[in-house]
Amino acid sequence: MHARLIDVARELAPLLWREHTLYRERSGGVVIRGEHVRRWVSLSPRGTRDDVLVRAGRILDGGTTAPARSEVVVSLSVGRGELAAVCRRVLAEAAADAVPSGAVRAESARAGAKSARRGGKGARTGRAGGPRPRKGRSRHTGLTSWAILLGVMALVGVYAYSVSAAYR
Repeated sequence: MHARLIDVARELAPLLWREHTLYRERSGGVVIRGEHVRRWVSLSPRGTRDDVLVRAGRILDGGTTAPARSEVVVSLSVGRGELAAVCRRVLAEAAADAVPSGAVRAESARAGAKSARRGGKGARTGRAGGPRPRKGRSRHTGLTSWAILLGVMALVGVYAYSVSAAYR
């Protein structure tokens, strides 16, 4: 079954992406990675002879893979075109699950603004409910960090002065 999975994956990979990488999982399945689209598809043997578990997920920053977002069981007796279509559907479901929350907020803000321009009942005023988005940390050294650094440097200076004064 494992050799058959590798052959199926080699035929399937070019149908999904031009640029792809194939490798074997520890469990005996085969993974097809599309680095340029930041997605992966896994074909794993199922309990029966011709059934395969198709899973799909995202590739995170740094190249690590996120857990599968969607999965489906498919028979290998279907044609390669149909198997590719199933893989594309599973990939589309995984991509739909991965919509960032910021994009959803932006879309809802645009919808609220359109409703406000029309004067509809759905127009919101003031701040939207929910948590405020956190500001990212600054890359610059803050005032507190500078004060600590100056204090440490002063302590080192006093220590060096006292050591040098003791050897005079």
